[in-house]
Amino acid sequence: MKFINQLIVSFVKLLPKSVTHIFAKKYIAGETLSDAVRVVQELNAKGIIATIDVLGEAVKTKKESEQAKNECLEVLDAIDSYKLNSNLSLKPTQLGLLIDKQFCYNQLCEILERAKSYNNFVRIDMEDSATTDATIEIFKKLREKFNNVGIVVQSYLKRTINDVAELNQNGTNYRLCKGIYVEPEEIAYKKRQKIRDNFLEILEMMFDNENYVGIATHDNYLVDCTYKTIKEKKIQKTKFEFQMLYGVRENLRDKINADGFKIRVYVPFGVHWYKYSIRRLQENPQLAWYITKSIFSFN
Repeated sequence: MKFINQLIVSFVKLLPKSVTHIFAKKYIAGETLSDAVRVVQELNAKGIIATIDVLGEAVKTKKESEQAKNECLEVLDAIDSYKLNSNLSLKPTQLGLLIDKQFCYNQLCEILERAKSYNNFVRIDMEDSATTDATIEIFKKLREKFNNVGIVVQSYLKRTINDVAELNQNGTNYRLCKGIYVEPEEIAYKKRQKIRDNFLEILEMMFDNENYVGIATHDNYLVDCTYKTIKEKKIQKTKFEFQMLYGVRENLRDKINADGFKIRVYVPFGVHWYKYSIRRLQENPQLAWYITKSIFSFN
C-alpha cells in the first residue's frame, strides 16, 4: 500500500492546480485574511488557540519580500482588531533570508515591533536544512532585542539536539516538530522510531531547562509519551502547549483539548497554497488515496 500511495502522490503532483485544490481545501483556511479570521474565530469558540501563517516562501525579490512583510503586519492588526487568541508564524525565506540577511533582519524587526505593540508573539518557522544555520543565526540576533519571538526545531535532523543545547542557554521558546522536508540520510534520521526517540529526548532537555515548548505532533505515540513525561516531571501547564496543523487529526486535537491541555492550531492562508499542500501530501501519503477517490468517485 505504501508503494501505491507514493505513486498516487506522484500522480497528484501532475494534476492541474484546480484539481489539487480539492485536496488543499482541507488544510488551508482559504486565500484571504478574512478566511483565516473566520477559521480562528471558530477554533477560539471551541477553546482552541491558533497561529496564523501567510503562505509563501523563498521569494525572489525584495519587493515580494516587502509585500510578505506587509501581509504579516496586516495579520497582526487583524488579530488585535478581532480580539483573536492567536499569534503569527512566518518563514524567514518569505521575508528575504535568501536575498539579504540584513534586509531580512530589518523586516523581521518591523514585524516584531508591531507584535510587541499588541503584546503578541511571532514564531520563526524552520525550513529545509540549507537555511538552518542562517535561521538560527537571525533568531539569536532577534532575541538580543526581542522577547516575543520563538523558533522551530526538527527532531529528524541529527544536529538538532546540539542546537537545542546551545539555544537553551538563551531561554528559547520552541516549537518542536518531527520535520517535513526531504533531507539526505547523512544529516537526517530516516527511521520513524529514531525520529520519535530523538523528539522525546529533545523535549526532556527543553523541560529540564524550563523552556516553553510548543509540542507539535499528530502522532498518538508521542502524545501519550508526552502525557507521561509531563506527569512524571510535574511540568506546569504554563510551560507547554500542544500544536497541530489545521485539517489534520481533529479527533486527537479535540481529545487533547478535552483533557485540559492548551492546544494551538496552525492556520495557513493565502494564494501560495500549492507547495504547502504538496508537502502535506508527501508527509502523509495515505491522504493521496482519499483525494484520488474523491476525484474519481471510487467506492
